[in-house]
Amino acid sequence: MNVEVWLTYVVAAIVFSFAPGSGTINSISNGMVYGWRKSLASIVGLQLGMAVHIVLVGVGLGALVAQSTVAFSLIKWIGAVYLIWLGIQKWREQSALSIDSVDKSVTAKRLFQRAVLVNLTNPKTIVFLVALFPQFIDATQPQLPQLLILGGTTLIIDACVMLFYVSLASRFTHYIRSATVMTRLNRIFGSMFIGCGALLALARA
Repeated sequence: MNVEVWLTYVVAAIVFSFAPGSGTINSISNGMVYGWRKSLASIVGLQLGMAVHIVLVGVGLGALVAQSTVAFSLIKWIGAVYLIWLGIQKWREQSALSIDSVDKSVTAKRLFQRAVLVNLTNPKTIVFLVALFPQFIDATQPQLPQLLILGGTTLIIDACVMLFYVSLASRFTHYIRSATVMTRLNRIFGSMFIGCGALLALARA
């Protein structure tokens, strides 16, 4: 994998991690309630859950490439279209963050366990990875090194972004809870998803 392709993936992974989703909400709510130190356990849990999805996606894509490069190319096109659709859905989404029912007495171990389940039980994570990974994999080159690079990059970036959200939430609780702010974030990252999907599709047109 050359540096240009990797840097492009870094940008896509940053958009993916920053976009509001279940992991983001988990990190923000934990940061607001427990502070950034205690919430570190939940960030580790999120990455463990995502790592499982990455392994599953990597094994599946590797098998697909071995069987049919045509099918793999089809997946790439479907993935680009999915990113555009996801962006439209995210742009239209309106949400507010509520922590009124959060149990403030839980341990760091419990936060870790909850975070693992958040990503393990989120089908959107694995679907998004299936849509994103093929855009940056060269089917003519060995798959494992490429998947290791993409997977490792994803985990590092997501961990950094979740730490940013936790730290931000612990300092600006009232601002982040605003429905207006969450809606604006959804629209910003929705537009970015649409742009990423469109660029990837046009690059192969």
